[in-house]
Amino acid sequence: MRLDKYLTEMGLGSRSEIKQGIRKGFAVVNGSVAKRPDEKVSQEDKVTWKEQPVEFVEYEYIMLNKPVGVISATEDKRTETVLDLIVDKKRMDLFPVGRLDKDTEGLLLLTNDGQLAHRLLSPKRHVAKVYYARVQGIMSDEDIRLFKEGLEVDEEFMALPAELEILAIHPDGTSEIRLKIYEGKFHQVKRMVQAVGKEVTYLKRLSMGSMVLDEGLEPGEYRRLTDVEVEALYVK
Repeated sequence: MRLDKYLTEMGLGSRSEIKQGIRKGFAVVNGSVAKRPDEKVSQEDKVTWKEQPVEFVEYEYIMLNKPVGVISATEDKRTETVLDLIVDKKRMDLFPVGRLDKDTEGLLLLTNDGQLAHRLLSPKRHVAKVYYARVQGIMSDEDIRLFKEGLEVDEEFMALPAELEILAIHPDGTSEIRLKIYEGKFHQVKRMVQAVGKEVTYLKRLSMGSMVLDEGLEPGEYRRLTDVEVEALYVK
């Protein structure tokens, strides 16, 4: 890999900034000051930038507890994105795997591993996603049956069978539910609940495949996945 690409991917500056820095002698490879941006380096080489060691990371996996008000995008000129929350990212090519609506909280995976993202999002794999929701309206046993059989949401969308659990019914006419779905259509949970005559007022994703939201993460907080957690995501 070119030295300027290596350093750029590790988030040390833009390609032009890195090239200028190399010409100023900021980069050292295996004890020798680098002369050219196109010098070839590998993960085995010892690289420093401004006298600080640089460890190359091929893939990064970050679990985020997405807060309300932040959008699931890589960049936006007007609204804060999920990537803006990651202050110590090592890769500059991270992206959110799937999306959560701006007003939805919970589990979101950020990575640069396109193969894993495809495995988790492919409609053919039916990766399970679990949500907690507060609902305006009384969810019923009939709703459980309809969701289990596969719900006709509208003329264009017939949802796959889903697992609805009613957690609580409140005197004010509201409900709390947990819902497991096996696809990821636009506004799916909200649309399914609306199809049975109720409205989601709060939504939080709890899990995706084998990955479960760390209860220790407050909204806006994140941590890197362990090797075991990454390996589990590759096993259906």
